[in-house]
Amino acid sequence: MTTSLRFIQRGSNMEPAGEVVIRRPDPPVVGKVNHHSIELYWDIGNVYRRTGPSNQWFKFSIEEEDVKTHMYGTIYSGYSKQHVVEGLESSSSYRFRLKVTGYDGECAYSPVVTVSTTREPMTGEHLHRAVNMNDEDAVLKVLESGIVQLLVNHGADINQETGSGKNSLMLACFAGHLDIVKYLREQGASWESRDKGGCTAMHWAVDGGDVKVIEWMIADGCQVDVKDSCSRWTPLMRVSAVTGKTDVARRLLAAGADVNVKDKDGKTPLMVAALNNHERLVRLLIEKGADCDITNEV
Repeated sequence: MTTSLRFIQRGSNMEPAGEVVIRRPDPPVVGKVNHHSIELYWDIGNVYRRTGPSNQWFKFSIEEEDVKTHMYGTIYSGYSKQHVVEGLESSSSYRFRLKVTGYDGECAYSPVVTVSTTREPMTGEHLHRAVNMNDEDAVLKVLESGIVQLLVNHGADINQETGSGKNSLMLACFAGHLDIVKYLREQGASWESRDKGGCTAMHWAVDGGDVKVIEWMIADGCQVDVKDSCSRWTPLMRVSAVTGKTDVARRLLAAGADVNVKDKDGKTPLMVAALNNHERLVRLLIEKGADCDITNEV
């Protein structure tokens, strides 16, 4: 006759007691977690003791849920009471359960435990790779990670450019990260740098629209009337064409931006603002001396 086991509570221990079913085990206990691995423990209370010959020991299996099929597959099977799941994706959730099997083949499953890996720590390589792949979103992600100083200290090149010629300073100005802008300037990043369209960090800052960043740039000596190399637009012209933000335009004008500057076609900020239906900006430009009688070149 085949004999199976269960456990009954005797004081604080679980001991074999005749022919019964294995009780449902507790879920695995989560240990150390990082961006690529999860450590799991089980049978902390030594419920399933190793007694008798090894072929009568309880066997443990860790099963992982497939996110697509919701089926469970075995990723570990053996007699250990600990396992490290490796090769995982960062910032991702995983679901595990413990399976306990008796020597006669009878088994029981624990409740499921859900664990999330951590975000992958940024390194200088992340910044260089993102720049080399022309992935501006990835560059911004690195800048937003809050460890730019650490990256620079470990060899990240602050002047590395994307395929379109943008560098970290331009992207930080666009994203409105004043602390990063200040740090990059301390490390030698130049206001004179241009992307492949001839735009400077100020052009990108006005597109981003963060007034505090723009004010600091002006105070730090960044030019407000520099023209790009394609349309001959100044930062004020970009405000007229892109965002129409009056608070940004006010800062530029207060810093000496030419309200009647012309682009390569002879258009002024007032003309461009009117063409883009930026009514509040039109009123501001007129208030600040924009010439309504100027005509563009035919």
